[in-house]
Amino acid sequence: MTLNPLPLNLSRFGGCTLTGALSVTTQVRDAITIVHGPKGCTHHNFSLLHATGLDNDRIILSDLISTGLLESDIIFGGEGALKRTIDAAANRQTSAIFVLSTCIVDMIGDDVAAVCHGNHGIPVIPVPTAGFLGGTFQNGVNNALTAIADTTKPCTTGSYVNIIGEKNLEYEVEENYAEVSRLLEALGIPVNLRFLRDCSTGDISRLGAARLNILRDVELLAVGERLRQRFDTPFIPSFPVGLEGTIRFIESVADGFGVKCLQAVREERALQDELLTEFEDITGTSITFDPAGMASATFPVAREVAEQIDIAIDGDGCTVPLQLSPPVGTNGIRHMLHRWRRAIHA
Repeated sequence: MTLNPLPLNLSRFGGCTLTGALSVTTQVRDAITIVHGPKGCTHHNFSLLHATGLDNDRIILSDLISTGLLESDIIFGGEGALKRTIDAAANRQTSAIFVLSTCIVDMIGDDVAAVCHGNHGIPVIPVPTAGFLGGTFQNGVNNALTAIADTTKPCTTGSYVNIIGEKNLEYEVEENYAEVSRLLEALGIPVNLRFLRDCSTGDISRLGAARLNILRDVELLAVGERLRQRFDTPFIPSFPVGLEGTIRFIESVADGFGVKCLQAVREERALQDELLTEFEDITGTSITFDPAGMASATFPVAREVAEQIDIAIDGDGCTVPLQLSPPVGTNGIRHMLHRWRRAIHA
């Protein structure tokens, strides 16, 4: 469990489209990401990604390069600067190059795709990330996942799942993956690929090998549909959320593989019963949620859990934290209840 007291992930997903895409492309170990724009855009995002990694006990120096556009490039066009930067990057030991555009590049009309499609000896993949016309962080994530997926080819399908679109900047990313893996192991189903987290270009080539894709959440539906069209791979729209939602997740995965899940469901319900018993000491209390959590998507899960252990949600109750993203699976709920208990007994 993370040692951070109660971090809110809000600031980590409130960045621009470029930041969202960088949270994906910088997870490919043997690739370089070029940010086509002024140096400041690259510097700001490098600092954010580095600080986020330190917060999550991961020391990672993202391989980012800026085309470093100057005033003259902005006036006369930056395609020459982009071509020179791609050529320099291609001469390094790398398997692929991602090119992410900035707002200023779209404004001046550089044809980034045309420059990327030249003969560079390795794949050079443009990702549209200029968000000044309303793009969001999530748009950047989706655009990056889609652009990378479109470079892969169909392959032999096996009895695996892919994990699609993990929130690489959230504090609980590894905890959440461990919980999903635990549920899959109960069904005897291995993970083929985390698309995209801490992988290589060789790993990405196996994208089409899974029988089922599991999306991190419903904001990735467009990516799920794209992968279904490309590889004929069905998908589950979200990680398991809530007590009953976790049971439904197990049943949905089992159905996708045509395997029996009665034993796995029985064991998970027993674990949930143990969980509720573990927190009997806060039964009968009244709680309210901190202001930052009131608009959280976690609220329906919090209400379900409170009802199960006889906790009243009352404006005059003890203020407890509520994380921005819903807790994943039964163990995610355990972590949430630990935070509630600390607040109630403080």
